[in-house]
Amino acid sequence: MNLRPYQADLVHNIRASMKKNNHSVCAVLGCGGGKSVVEAEIARLANAKGNRVLFIVHRRELCAQIAATFSRCGVDMGMTDIQMVQTATRRLDKLAKPDLIITDECHHALASSYRRIYDYFSDVPRVGFTATPIRLGDGGLGEVFDDLITSVSTKWLIENGYLAPYKYYSYKLADTSQLHVRAGEYIASEVHGLMEKNAIYGDTVETYRKFADGAQTIIYCASVKASQETAKAFRAAGYTSAHLDGETPPNDRETAVERFRRGEIKVLCNVDLFGEGFDVPDCACVVLLRPTKSLSLFIQQSMRSMRFKAGKTALIIDHVGNVFEHGLPDDPREWSLSAEKKAKAKNSILIRECPMCYSVIPATSAVCPMCGYEFRPEERKYLETVDGDIVEIDAAEIERRKLRKLPYEAYAKCRTFDELREFADARGYQFMWAVRRANEMGILPLKYRHLVRRFCS
Repeated sequence: MNLRPYQADLVHNIRASMKKNNHSVCAVLGCGGGKSVVEAEIARLANAKGNRVLFIVHRRELCAQIAATFSRCGVDMGMTDIQMVQTATRRLDKLAKPDLIITDECHHALASSYRRIYDYFSDVPRVGFTATPIRLGDGGLGEVFDDLITSVSTKWLIENGYLAPYKYYSYKLADTSQLHVRAGEYIASEVHGLMEKNAIYGDTVETYRKFADGAQTIIYCASVKASQETAKAFRAAGYTSAHLDGETPPNDRETAVERFRRGEIKVLCNVDLFGEGFDVPDCACVVLLRPTKSLSLFIQQSMRSMRFKAGKTALIIDHVGNVFEHGLPDDPREWSLSAEKKAKAKNSILIRECPMCYSVIPATSAVCPMCGYEFRPEERKYLETVDGDIVEIDAAEIERRKLRKLPYEAYAKCRTFDELREFADARGYQFMWAVRRANEMGILPLKYRHLVRRFCS
């Protein structure tokens, strides 16, 4: 299998890092970037040198899926062990010693089960892969990785035709503001109580009818009961729908997924099933009915509809306000292995919601690109979320932030003294700085010239 150029670059950078004696490397590639193919190439190259590979996954269902991908990509399956982490932890003394350990979805790697494997094979080099190198309630991944290698962004993948562009709708059906948090995530029992309501099931159907009528859709629910009742509400409204969860018998699950793939089922409701690494058929829409503090979970679920297809625009319908916690799926994010810098993954989120069509769009938009609604000046307040706290900011603050990001020499493009003062104020410069620069540029008003004679001569 030929790698895409950015995939080949990632493989090269991983190998270069390991040649610099980095014992463990964390590689970041966004959802839809083809992570499993890159993992297969790393394994294949290791096998080609006679090295045995231990590949660790966190869910049983992924073992067969990964094995099929590795076989297609030329990995020597006789030299590669694919193990669920819980199984590998119990069988450490029975495993053939690997020469390389590859960890899938390695943001889980701080868990004790992974660490037991790493400690047992402490002299074996490791490579981990993830789209989001951050984990709720834990320290930084620097505790188990030495180096962080990043690849192309989600926005780049969309712009270059590897992911579908998307429309994001926020139509809240439940108030999550009173939910409590334990170990970094909302308390499950409170979430279940909030989302298991008949009104929510019915309203979910109505918003689907409005925004995505007839589209192949995956719905992420908060509990088994909520998923079952949501599927029931869709069937009552005339849509073919099914519920799946981790306890659904494998044969029943495979049958439902195949029927979904053929279009015989329009809506698949699930609980914690179609998440990290799980290969599902192409869908056009996802509906988020589970509030979460986990950026990893949000990214995995919200982007599930963004597999590329010519002419396709993915739909994301967010009923629980996850976008105001985490931002849009393709927002730029700065990653770090450090626990102290982990918060940088939660960059300031600058978005606004269109009151006409409920689209979520960049905060600087004066016109909604989805429906053409023009925001009036008095509406130009924007929601900013920093570390989970939602506050309002105004258009003037947006402009100040834009000015602060410009290079210093950008002041020379100011055409009037007022523009120069705005530039100075945004960057914290004193008034006399603006006077001196304006005098140099020949745009200083007459009323301030006495200041030049008094202070600048």
